Amino acid sequence: MIVILESNIDKNGERYTSLMNRLSQLPNVQVRVHEEVGTQHVLTELYLIGNTSSLPLEEIQSLPGVEQVVRISGAYRVLGRHKNDHRSSHFEYNGVTFSQDTLNVFAGLCAVDTPEHVEAMMRALREHGLVCTRMGAYKPRTNPYSFQGHGKNCMPYVFELAGKYGIKVIAMEVTSEQHIHEINEALEQTGRPTGILLQIGTRNTQNFELLKAVGRQQEFPVLLKRGFGITLEESLNAAEYLASEGNRKVVFCLRGMKTNMGDPHRNLVDFAHVPVVKRLTRMPVCIDPSHSVGTRDRSSDGILDLLHVTAQGVIAGANMVLVDFHPAPDKALVDGPQALRLPELAYFLEDIQLARKAYEARTALVKRYETTA
Repeated sequence: MIVILESNIDKNGERYTSLMNRLSQLPNVQVRVHEEVGTQHVLTELYLIGNTSSLPLEEIQSLPGVEQVVRISGAYRVLGRHKNDHRSSHFEYNGVTFSQDTLNVFAGLCAVDTPEHVEAMMRALREHGLVCTRMGAYKPRTNPYSFQGHGKNCMPYVFELAGKYGIKVIAMEVTSEQHIHEINEALEQTGRPTGILLQIGTRNTQNFELLKAVGRQQEFPVLLKRGFGITLEESLNAAEYLASEGNRKVVFCLRGMKTNMGDPHRNLVDFAHVPVVKRLTRMPVCIDPSHSVGTRDRSSDGILDLLHVTAQGVIAGANMVLVDFHPAPDKALVDGPQALRLPELAYFLEDIQLARKAYEARTALVKRYETTA
């Protein structure tokens, strides 16, 4: 059961104290407090864990300071959608809104290689009005001899260039708790010119200690990629690990499933699960066409496979696109063959807008027919 309190309730006040005393007396029930601090309001939610099925909603609703009570009706307690649950599905970070209604494009380098390439990428983003990017500093690789990323050494110039070109959020993968500290130190060193969306890659979706560590910190939101060889339910439970530790600013990313049934693509594209994740949870949903397709092959109509699957995800309602671009793909240290080129950025964005308009037209269509049914 989730108990949502009145906005900005005084934690030292009589009403809050009375409420907590009453809840502490419930048998076999533990109370976990979660705060969401916004620019103007502090939202407090209490998670009642244990034998709550017999608790009358009306009784809890009548307690002092309570605004709404939600009885958990699904497997995902914090991030899931529940019956009569009207909580928001959005969050804001560093001036960027993430929700199940918005669409953000994170185009950038899969792996940071040189300052010159980083600056060329960010200059192109600014020219096209984009304020988000991806920049890989830590790169877990299947082959131990492959390039593993420049790590903390590249962060100062990446963050400084982000500030120079107005980049507000950088998606950056982490593979250990130490990486979070290194990112924080580099941001502090450079005057915090940008924000970081911590990315948990597909290989670490079930690294539960990493999930707990990332969940415990609440400064940075999280982009969680689906595990490449596990069920959707298992991956959604990984997101719930993050939220159960306190961080519910989570974006869920579909990136394809590892199976030869997807050949000749790198992975079997799973973007049909975009509306499924939005139905089961309140998380914004990201698609990663680059790591799903893994090539620059074109279909007979001349359109890149990568653009075809991007359009499929956007038409299905995706809220974020994570895509590889590179100023010189032949010189990229990671995944160069699948990276789009900077001159293709305008075309890519225009194609996305066509797909987004199709999605908006489809949602308007269903609403029109619902009113006449």
